[in-house]
Amino acid sequence: MPAPRKYSDELRERAIRTVNETIRENPGMPVKRACSQVGEQLGIPGPTLRNWFRGPGPAAGSTATATDPHERLVQLEKENRELRRANAILRSASAFFASMSR
Repeated sequence: MPAPRKYSDELRERAIRTVNETIRENPGMPVKRACSQVGEQLGIPGPTLRNWFRGPGPAAGSTATATDPHERLVQLEKENRELRRANAILRSASAFFASMSR
């Protein structure tokens, strides 16, 4: 049985939203510093807030990092390379198995 939650979902969402706003208002501010500042204001440890910010789910702050065009471009280029490599592997495997069936 998991431990009971110490912080409510509303507080988590508010904290993540505040971190997003802090980063938006101060471009170039590291996520770690923003989480520490907001955590001090709300009484939440910085590392806990960082885990929430980077964690899975729709309330996570991943949307804040996705708004940076350069980071998004790098992410998409990496995904594109991986997909091209996977397609090449599938094409060669398809050709190999097609030649075996003749």
